[in-house]
Amino acid sequence: MPARLAIVIPVFREAANVVPLVQRLDAALAGIAWEAVFVDDDSPDGTTAEVRAIAARDPRIRCIRRVGRRGLASASIEGMLSVSSPFVAVMDGDLQHDETILPAMLRAVEQGADIAIGSRHVAGGAASEGFSAARGALSDAGTRLAQALLPVTVADPMSGFFLLRRDLVEQAAPRLTGRGFKILLDLLLTVPRTVRIVEVPYSFRAREHGDSKLDATVLMEFAGLLLDKLTGGLVPLRFVAFAAVGAVGVLVHMAALATLVFAGFAFGLAQWGATLVAMTANFVLNNRITYRDARLRGAALWRGLVLFYLVCGIGAAANVGIANLLVRDGVLAWGLAGAAGALITVVWNYAVSSTLVWRTR
Repeated sequence: MPARLAIVIPVFREAANVVPLVQRLDAALAGIAWEAVFVDDDSPDGTTAEVRAIAARDPRIRCIRRVGRRGLASASIEGMLSVSSPFVAVMDGDLQHDETILPAMLRAVEQGADIAIGSRHVAGGAASEGFSAARGALSDAGTRLAQALLPVTVADPMSGFFLLRRDLVEQAAPRLTGRGFKILLDLLLTVPRTVRIVEVPYSFRAREHGDSKLDATVLMEFAGLLLDKLTGGLVPLRFVAFAAVGAVGVLVHMAALATLVFAGFAFGLAQWGATLVAMTANFVLNNRITYRDARLRGAALWRGLVLFYLVCGIGAAANVGIANLLVRDGVLAWGLAGAAGALITVVWNYAVSSTLVWRTR
């Protein structure tokens, strides 16, 4: 019997959770024709092997192994676009989402809703058990900001647990950002204002195995996603992260410069040293945050660092040259000329780094 419901489960380092999750889905979805698609970002812990071992004896289970691509949002999109069932759900692979509400979510969409959301913030829902204090505060702040910007009313726009018609995914997919962790928010900012949403309460569970993948970089990705949507894609999420890292680099540069000057180095030498320190810091942060889905490792890391030095060196030369020309010809005052040169440098460094260093284009 063809599957009526497909559950897409983006995973990374969740080997210990695969078997219990499949068992729970089997119990929760009794009487419903379903399939589960695990989308694994090439986990080093054998997650793919665990899924394939089950798939060898259960045709309802499939695995997509992604090599060289990372990110919950893009994994979710890829998984949703790989299925043929009329309804598709997305849930985490860490056992924190309550699979027992999937039948209620499916009924809601079958009865006319466009999207059913597993919600922690409606009557009957709870999040305290599965959240640390810091993660809870971050989620609450993000929820309030998202609610202020969304064209529809949603109590839990930061949820990663939802179910919708597959045709709605097909319509929205070309316009989705596909970055970071908040795929539902991306969808809600993309689909038409007329969508009908039902929120089904559930209690967010404590993690049983493995570690949370969420860290401070999620806040930057979240802000970038909102800016990307508000500007119609004119300011890409990745560029926002790159520029933010650049701002941190300025602070690193000034701190290193002050340290070297007070240590007795001549200004010229101190400036070169501070520049090298700042470029190195920018590379490390960009590799970890801006390009986390294309992170360089091993020998590629060192090659990328050298290329980044070259790219930034050319950008710095362009900055100085353009600013000098603007001041010399009386086009702009020195302050505006300096800002124009800096902006051109950021755009240059971003475009060329994306193409040559991390090769995301």
